Amino acid sequence: MIAHIQGKVTQRTPTYLIIDCGGIGYSIQISLNTYGKIGDAESLKLLTHLSIKEDSHTLYGFADEEERLLFQQLIMVSGIGTNTARMILSSLKPAEIKLAIINGNWNLLKTIKGIGPKTAQRMVIDLQDKLKKVESPDQVYSAQFSSPAYDEALSALVMLGFNKVEAEKGLNKIKQQNPDSSVEQLVKLTLKTL
Repeated sequence: MIAHIQGKVTQRTPTYLIIDCGGIGYSIQISLNTYGKIGDAESLKLLTHLSIKEDSHTLYGFADEEERLLFQQLIMVSGIGTNTARMILSSLKPAEIKLAIINGNWNLLKTIKGIGPKTAQRMVIDLQDKLKKVESPDQVYSAQFSSPAYDEALSALVMLGFNKVEAEKGLNKIKQQNPDSSVEQLVKLTLKTL
């Protein structure tokens, strides 16, 4: 299996990249999530997953291990192929997908193009326990809400002497209710809940 490819980007679209690695151009299918993360980088390293079928060998690329692992878990679900998994990762952030599965929110999952109610329920049934073992809900919430303002507010709360886990819980609740708050607002509102 090809674990990663590092090289110069010769062609870039929201759905695939061509990376020149040692004089060979590799066509790599990507999600919108990865496309957003890599930005305009001229050369980069992508983690990959090689899908081998009777009629094709297709490389899928990921900006980070979290997305690749989630992709690999999704394609293990009956009824979800590689293209559907890529569509899922293009529709929601990995943290949002994990949160929906852990919470059994199949209504959110069925809003994704190509995912019907039965497939959404199957995703929850097949992956919920696996994700609960690996991810704590607090880690997923933190990843979902992470931003410069969030990170700065969390640092401020920890410096004020609050336990990091408790500060994250309080901050996550405030960030859910007030997503566009400044650092000062996040800290003040979170202090009221702690």
